[in-house]
Amino acid sequence: MTEARGSAGPNGGTHARQVPGTPCWVSVMVHGMAATQDFYHSLFGWEFRPGPQQLGPYVRALLDGHEVAGIGQLPPDRHLPLAWTPYLASDDVDLTAETVRLCGGTVGVGPLDAEDAGRLVIGSDPAGAVFGVWQAAAHLGTSLDGVPGTPAWHELLTFETASVAKFYETVFGYEEKPVVSTDIDYVTLRLGDRSVAGIHGVGQARLRDWGPHWMTYFEVADTDEAAARLVDLGGHVLEPPHDTPHGRAATVADPEGARFSLIRTAR
Repeated sequence: MTEARGSAGPNGGTHARQVPGTPCWVSVMVHGMAATQDFYHSLFGWEFRPGPQQLGPYVRALLDGHEVAGIGQLPPDRHLPLAWTPYLASDDVDLTAETVRLCGGTVGVGPLDAEDAGRLVIGSDPAGAVFGVWQAAAHLGTSLDGVPGTPAWHELLTFETASVAKFYETVFGYEEKPVVSTDIDYVTLRLGDRSVAGIHGVGQARLRDWGPHWMTYFEVADTDEAAARLVDLGGHVLEPPHDTPHGRAATVADPEGARFSLIRTAR
């Protein structure tokens, strides 16, 4: 993580409809819905209420009444690497899906309506990383940020940035801001004057077991305490808490293996 978006301040912020290309929602598909809800309730304080059921059982996580993330249930016969998946805003999900295909990506689910909430696509980029696209109707997406338990940043871990950054730039209209360094292959994706996501080229070796994937960073009040609590709850620390220029971070996994990061953003 080399650049994080600005937070909404200590009391958080709420959002209207997002500019196309902005990460506007994040969700994870798991096998054990009840156990996963218990885990994230204990870790982040989330409460839950039912969401659209087009793809099976699904709940939305809430903090202080604000929707922040989603959890869905995988079919019993689907055994896939689990990861939190960001949804990128679109004004026309059908057109975005066609553009994904034309640019070498794959559309795996949709486009389809999620009741009256909106319209979605789940696809993958040319390197294989899965992402979602969301055209908002009644559900605008994550409605709170800048407080513990909310998404703070989204970062794509992939083999190299050059080709895959062009894909996202073409599909979503981002401007690229490369990090000028001989030690790191990193591109920040920007919309106007705002950084909204990052792409980190980490080479073949680091992705041998997982392949390219998106990583969501969740804000916490204390990274070390949150990582220790996560272990007590049955999760796993993959990269211990460490200081970065943008805060103290740790890479972790929930009890089913879904990967994400914890960060106490530098103020």
